[in-house]
Amino acid sequence: MISHDYNTQRKKMTLPEYGRNVQKMVDHIKTIDDWEERNRAAKTIIQVMGNLNTHLRDVGDFKHKLWDHLAIIADFDLDIDSPYPLPEIQKLIAKPNEIPYVQGEIRFLHYGRIIELMINAAIDFEDGEEKEYLTTLIVNQMKKSYITWNRSQVADEVIINDLKLLSRGKLEVTDGVKILETKELMPPPPKKKLQGKPLGKNHGKQNNKQFNKKKGHGKH
Repeated sequence: MISHDYNTQRKKMTLPEYGRNVQKMVDHIKTIDDWEERNRAAKTIIQVMGNLNTHLRDVGDFKHKLWDHLAIIADFDLDIDSPYPLPEIQKLIAKPNEIPYVQGEIRFLHYGRIIELMINAAIDFEDGEEKEYLTTLIVNQMKKSYITWNRSQVADEVIINDLKLLSRGKLEVTDGVKILETKELMPPPPKKKLQGKPLGKNHGKQNNKQFNKKKGHGKH
């Protein structure tokens, strides 16, 4: 009788991104009695892990990260001479701090809270080019959000009035602020593909042959 080796029946992998083979190699070096040979095997596994996850090379202290992962895969039960201290288990299993939910009612849902925060930040800017630039970003994002939410055009006066309401009259659209046209803010809809088969290269030639036959027939 054939025995099948299913993933559901195998030992659970601590870090699945390294694959089953790395897990097996780590489990194997635990059985190596010679301490020096076990260390050499661990360094070989580190090289394999680095080749499997090249994206980690962009992470600061790349080697340190790999040795931490080796310890995690080994379930912190591997006697080797690691060049780095072992990661703290309590920090790994600790739950992340809860992100506080921002209370308060959003006045215009189609603008969202981010716009309100940007407006509050722009109010604190001193008058000048930077404030005008930030205000330009805000009003154009407001216009784009309004059109996207309501699926309809909107007059610039509506955006300007909403800006006054949200800023409590503290932020104005000066001459240096430019509100873009709708076609500049919104991408054009994708063109529909033509139905039917495209005309082949020989289509024109066939028409010419039929036309020439008719001309010849008319001479008789």
